[in-house]
Amino acid sequence: MCEPDGGPTAPGGISVHPVPGLPEFSPGDDLAAAVAGAAPWLADGDVVVVTSKVVSKVEGRLVPVAPGEDREAARQRAIDAETVRVVARRGPLKIVETPQGWVVAAAGIDASNVAGDALVLLPEDADASARALRDRLRELLGVTVAVIVSDTFGRTWRDGLTDVAVGSAGIPALVDLRGAVDAHGNRLETTQVALVDELAAAADLVKGKLGGIPVAVVRGLAYDPPAEDAGTRPLVRLGPGDLFPYGSRDLVATRAPGSDLVPRPGELDAVAAAFRVATAALPEFPVVLRYGGEGDGVVDVHLPERATTTAALNLGALVGAVVVQLHAEGWTTRWEPVGTPGGTSLVGRLWLGSTAG
Repeated sequence: MCEPDGGPTAPGGISVHPVPGLPEFSPGDDLAAAVAGAAPWLADGDVVVVTSKVVSKVEGRLVPVAPGEDREAARQRAIDAETVRVVARRGPLKIVETPQGWVVAAAGIDASNVAGDALVLLPEDADASARALRDRLRELLGVTVAVIVSDTFGRTWRDGLTDVAVGSAGIPALVDLRGAVDAHGNRLETTQVALVDELAAAADLVKGKLGGIPVAVVRGLAYDPPAEDAGTRPLVRLGPGDLFPYGSRDLVATRAPGSDLVPRPGELDAVAAAFRVATAALPEFPVVLRYGGEGDGVVDVHLPERATTTAALNLGALVGAVVVQLHAEGWTTRWEPVGTPGGTSLVGRLWLGSTAG
């Protein structure tokens, strides 16, 4: 096959199309009607990717900034109001968990592409927003499309930003390939593809950050709409599956050396050994230890599952046994309860070292 100019034909694939001509949105605007008017060419199977900012604007998810008010101070207050827990902090930068379950910088609050008298929050329930937009487009254009609400996130241990999905409807968030066999006969054990994130990033190639195009359409992708639409919930990794829920020792501001203890070499090996001995008597009791780093003289103790009265009693017995063993070996310790047992809460901090002075 050849193109009209006689050149070779490219193989089939998917295409990404911008939707230009959309207005500046305000609270109460009909987003679906605007998209339908700007993209009457939408077809069954298309994936409509909408920037979360316009969804938030039409839904009124705005924080006003009063005349003369410091915008950054207003932003910090808004971040605190949208924070379930602070995961990490360095200077004014905060990595937090939002009410939606996302772990993201600044609670996803945006101060760009919005007038100077407002800040934009994430949609309260972007999955519900995506479902409503999908239903309304079907009503207006008679087409069945999938909808993704996207936002710009950073990634741990990688510089640069990319768009990811914070809401979706009519398309699986994850494509589970576990159990499939590759061309070499290897069985896939952990592979789950974040399909909606990949589409959000692809759509941003034509939307951009400065082009004023908040909507794009991905066409030509084969996908099966889920029987039960869970939106983006399958993407959220919290609880026991989250291996990095507490930041690192130089980011968590509450972790500081004990003023009356002087760290000494070998504290991590000593406390690990003491916990191994103590847990031998309670092999079923789940405890997770997180070390600050060699020379810190601090070990955080967490419960990976929701605490019960029995678990709390076992924890007390366990820590007591560890402290007795460490004291017998010549270590000085201090136990500091932190937080409330339950979930993946930090329940205590064990300081280890020699007494100052």
